Amino acid sequence: MRTPLDDLGGEEALKRLVNRFYDLIETDPQGARIMSMHFQGHGLAHVREEQVNFLSGFLGGRKHYMEKHGHMNLRLLHDHVPITAGDAEDWLALMDRALADCGHGGAGVDRIRAALRRAATALVNRTPE
Repeated sequence: MRTPLDDLGGEEALKRLVNRFYDLIETDPQGARIMSMHFQGHGLAHVREEQVNFLSGFLGGRKHYMEKHGHMNLRLLHDHVPITAGDAEDWLALMDRALADCGHGGAGVDRIRAALRRAATALVNRTPE
């Protein structure tokens, strides 16, 4: 059975996508708040690897993150981080740009976008001040 990760092109394509996404986080003003959140944690180098590990399992591939950490509970992973609806939209916009920059499109990628939207909006845990 074909997985969303297959639709993306496999783990190597996922690594390229995540690297492009975090390149945007580091350079695009829309990523500034997201970048500052990561600097309060383990930093961007760490999160690039963990994002690949997580998204591999999230997209139907090997569950590297769960093998390493024992779970893939997004809410638990992000509960300590104040995330607003604006943060979620910024994350989604930059991920959408990364998908486009990496040449991903079509119905399979549209399903990935929808799944990422559901996940990102579920993480919103703060209202703007």
